[in-house]
Amino acid sequence: MQPLTEDDVRAAFVNATADELERLVVPMSFVLADWDHLDFFAWPDPRTRGRGYLVVERDGVPTGVVVRAADGGRSRAALCNLCHTMQPGNQVALFTARRAGDAGIRGDGVGTYMCADLGCHENVRLAAPLAPGELRASVDRRIDGTRQRVEAFVERVVGDADA
Repeated sequence: MQPLTEDDVRAAFVNATADELERLVVPMSFVLADWDHLDFFAWPDPRTRGRGYLVVERDGVPTGVVVRAADGGRSRAALCNLCHTMQPGNQVALFTARRAGDAGIRGDGVGTYMCADLGCHENVRLAAPLAPGELRASVDRRIDGTRQRVEAFVERVVGDADA
């Protein structure tokens, strides 16, 4: 990802209300972000339980979405739909995002199961160590797949709002 400022991040959100942007708090890790090695930037809101933020580049332009976790938890193991990492059930949550533009104003949204801490970027890299005979390319494919799935989720949020 290209290096972003806090103002860049705030301007990137396509489905945030003015109040949400005013309350948005970037994490402390923001100033330490190694942008060259980030596929996307995601973090849970430290002030509002269940709210999170996700920023990804679309055609070189940062695009952000506000997501909300559904209440309640799961008791069994679950698979994150973004990083494809198996987690204990309480570490995966259904997150929804209001669609951008008129669709979001009408109440339309999209959802998917994500790591509850929005740590997919790290989780896919910290997954099981390479087995004997496993190639680094398989890890790179997991990383690329995660980035592609995050971009596809954001595309679903943006929908026809770009038109």
